[in-house]
Amino acid sequence: MGPLVSARHRDRVLAYVDAGHADGARLRAGGPVPGGCYLRPTVFDRVTPAMRIAREEIFGPVLAVLEFDDLDEAVRLANDTGYGLAAAVWTADLAAAHRVSRALRAGTVWVNCYEEGDMSVPFGGMKRSGHGRDKSLHALDKYTDLKTTWIRL
Repeated sequence: MGPLVSARHRDRVLAYVDAGHADGARLRAGGPVPGGCYLRPTVFDRVTPAMRIAREEIFGPVLAVLEFDDLDEAVRLANDTGYGLAAAVWTADLAAAHRVSRALRAGTVWVNCYEEGDMSVPFGGMKRSGHGRDKSLHALDKYTDLKTTWIRL
């Protein structure tokens, strides 16, 4: 895994790692790498929905694992955030994949994959994530100002 974009950003992500510890989440893997802007892929479990690492966009290699008992609870947990750029569902049950992906409030939902995409498909989020849509014909409206001119001859 490559470095984070800057030392400042690395420090911001490390503050989330510290918050995870302070809030009582259990570090299962990862953490800082001495020197440079590197951070090992970091995984926390015993995460509750109220913790910062579960509520905020970290923009770093930090995964917060929340447990759930059924699909309804999983969707409720996933949607209980101010963000909704993207989500991923991993399942062998196609009916569950359709049900959950319809219920998730995210601009993109990947099923059994991640980071798939194409310039012909719009990309953007919901709520406070990814304002508008980029890529595809849907994005043209964002970069176009329509103007009407009336002239009496």
